[in-house]
Amino acid sequence: MKLHRDFTNKINWILDNLIPPLLRDNKFFMSILFKLLYKDKTKYYLEFKEKMPFMSHEELSDYYRQVSDLDHNQRDTDLNTKCIEAIMKHLAGINILDIACGRGYLAKKIALDQSKNIFGIDIIPPNINEQPNLRFIKGNIENIPFDDKFFDTVICAHTLEHTTDINRALSELRRVTKKRLIIVLPRQREHKYTFDFHIHFFPYPHSLLKVLKPSGSNWKCDELDGDFFYYEDY
Repeated sequence: MKLHRDFTNKINWILDNLIPPLLRDNKFFMSILFKLLYKDKTKYYLEFKEKMPFMSHEELSDYYRQVSDLDHNQRDTDLNTKCIEAIMKHLAGINILDIACGRGYLAKKIALDQSKNIFGIDIIPPNINEQPNLRFIKGNIENIPFDDKFFDTVICAHTLEHTTDINRALSELRRVTKKRLIIVLPRQREHKYTFDFHIHFFPYPHSLLKVLKPSGSNWKCDELDGDFFYYEDY
């Protein structure tokens, strides 16, 4: 069953705030919950936090492929409704990058505006028919294959929490951005076993801002239904 982000964020809040850390970090307890959702793929979630820092990009891509058939990973987008609305409202210029675009939901939605030129980049790019103003390519956030200030707006949604070298990723995002950088991240407490492949956690606004170190001429950070919506202008 594909659960919408608006719903799963409520479940995540309960798990983060009402289940004691003694249970959340207990492998036996969490394996029971994982097996209900992930069945024979449970081991990938139990082992991920320890393995991920030592994986190459190719190994990480293969790891994601191993669980790509799970219902949990088949929904169109990890964005909640309010964050989608905020992104669409805050687009600047015509050349747009959706980095780590996943299944391409957001890129396709933006491309409905024929005045926009959209690139979607992912380690496993979606295999779908492209529109004239939409192109998907293979790549990763730590080495974006475009020139400096190539894009008017760069969108990085539910990506930095997965990234090994978050400082390098932020540097690359800012390098290719000309006007506006938009970042969406989950508001989430750190636990050893989580229902996702996250390695960075941001339970409070200051947790996020300490890492982002806002730059540019203007910036703003809001919480929208359990996720952080951040942007900065240049």
